[in-house]
Amino acid sequence: MKKQKNKKNILLKTIAIFILFCIVSGFIFLFSIINDFPRPEVFGETNMNQNTNIYDRTGEILLSSIYGEEKRKYVDLKDIPDVLKEAIIATEDADFYNHIGIDFTGILRAIKVNLKTFSLSQGASTLDQQLIRSTFLSKEKTADRKIKEVILALELDRRYEKDQILEWYINQVPFGINIYGAEEAANTYFKKALKDISLEEAATLAAIVQLPSYYSPYGSHLEDLMERKDYVLNRMAAENYITKEEATLAQEKEITFNKKPQTKAPHFVDYVKQQLEEMYGTDFLQTKGLKIYTSLDYTLQEKAEEIVKTRVEQNSYLYDTYNAALVAMNPNNGEILAMIGSADPWGESYPEGCDPSSTCKFVPSFNVATLGNRQPGSSFKPFAYAEAFIKGYGPDTTLVKDEYTNFGSYGGVDYTPQNYDGRYRGWLTLRSALNQSLNIPAVKVILNLAGIDDTVKLATKMGITTLNQTPNYYGPALVLGGGEVHLIDMTSAYSVFANGGYKVPPVSILKIEDANGNILYTNTNTPRKVISSDIADTMMDVLSDNAARAPMFGWNSLLYIPNYKVAVKTGTTQDFVDGWTMGTCDLVTVGVWAGNNDNSQMKNNALGTSVAGPIWNEFINYAINYLR
Repeated sequence: MKKQKNKKNILLKTIAIFILFCIVSGFIFLFSIINDFPRPEVFGETNMNQNTNIYDRTGEILLSSIYGEEKRKYVDLKDIPDVLKEAIIATEDADFYNHIGIDFTGILRAIKVNLKTFSLSQGASTLDQQLIRSTFLSKEKTADRKIKEVILALELDRRYEKDQILEWYINQVPFGINIYGAEEAANTYFKKALKDISLEEAATLAAIVQLPSYYSPYGSHLEDLMERKDYVLNRMAAENYITKEEATLAQEKEITFNKKPQTKAPHFVDYVKQQLEEMYGTDFLQTKGLKIYTSLDYTLQEKAEEIVKTRVEQNSYLYDTYNAALVAMNPNNGEILAMIGSADPWGESYPEGCDPSSTCKFVPSFNVATLGNRQPGSSFKPFAYAEAFIKGYGPDTTLVKDEYTNFGSYGGVDYTPQNYDGRYRGWLTLRSALNQSLNIPAVKVILNLAGIDDTVKLATKMGITTLNQTPNYYGPALVLGGGEVHLIDMTSAYSVFANGGYKVPPVSILKIEDANGNILYTNTNTPRKVISSDIADTMMDVLSDNAARAPMFGWNSLLYIPNYKVAVKTGTTQDFVDGWTMGTCDLVTVGVWAGNNDNSQMKNNALGTSVAGPIWNEFINYAINYLR
């Protein structure tokens, strides 16, 4: 008996030790799982990533959003329509306001329905669990992840009110690829604010939540999405949020989705993004919900896009010329009003199969306006003439003779430039020589009156940033466009003539606000005097003189803007590679380049007047009428 009792005691002790071991092991296991749990209270710290939005100058046109993995716009619960709350609750968690974060009744119901229908149509995860999973946990289906999910969901429900959890859920869960939160989804899919969506649209958003990628309106399962939407409406009726009649009526209504969004003014937006990244860094831009108000006038931008695309199609047929770029700027403050970096940013490279780095006549993604290094041809001449005027030479004094001239050896070759038409005109005033764009007088001006070195210095002071070689590198060909420039620099430099001699660097960003409306940055671009007002006025007078231009271009050329004083100059480079038209007035400065990305020759002796002139003329006429 005693032995049996001892054996029994030993067995009981062994069992107790085993149970204690299991309990301790369980606690150790549980502790190892929850040791690095994220804190649910981070929701209360309003720490959700928000995308940065880039707007036009009015703040009404959204040009683009900057975001990392998440594109989101946070919205308070009071601004979320009841139909969306009800659609999500009815479909995803009917007992949301009754359970403690885990819905045991829902789990049993889901198991029963799934067994009955031999499907997985019913899920058992509460909104709390889905929120925890979306925010903190990986998508791998493991036991320890599920345990973490359950414990965190219980803790989340214990700490916070149901309405707060619902607000976080609707702002946090994905509604498509890179689209997080219902406000961003409504903006993207329906092009309207979340508060303005209809019942059927709310049901559609609630339908997407289950499988955001699969049910994306921009994917290949639109029919399945519509079936899921109808299911959501039936669930809303079953939960008495709407009547069966309302559900049926909503099911019959056609859903119209916004076109898959494209960045507006993409080359301008990229130009802005580059500056923003230099100011704030990429991570800050992608997560802090900044509002960027740019200088872009979207009315002018749209018109510029239309004109450039249409005219380049004509140029391709007439001159084998497939690209063009345009910059429009307010000459008084440097604000960029329109920027076209290529004829069609959404097009395809041409010819098919070409190498964009070397053999493509047209490269849609490359921003010629800011990145292209192109020779400006005769559109560079005004800088040499302005320097001559600075040194005291008058525009109406006969100072240069247009005749055959050998300017000596440059690079081991005699330099004997010719005028475009091969003719000589004898003695001329500087006004006539510049307006008729005669090459031989221009070379005499830069060599004998202005000086190559001083011309380079003046052009640089006025805004040209690319003339970084010594003057001997360029030689007298500089005045004929022998140095490469950026279109945006040329537009900025021409603006100096129209604003009384002040240089104002190009401005693309007017104001930056954080997510709470606090102003982080306001443009304080300060004009700097680089030439006297008298010289600026002289250049405006000379370059707007249609009578002086008429012997070469005719009285009614594309360079003449009736009833408005516009200073303008064209340029064509050697072998007809680049065509330019640059012009400025008190309202706007417009620069246009046309040519091919691969520097191939334009056909049929294409001049700047022919390929860039029509674009420039049509746009500046529109801009003057629009701005005044």
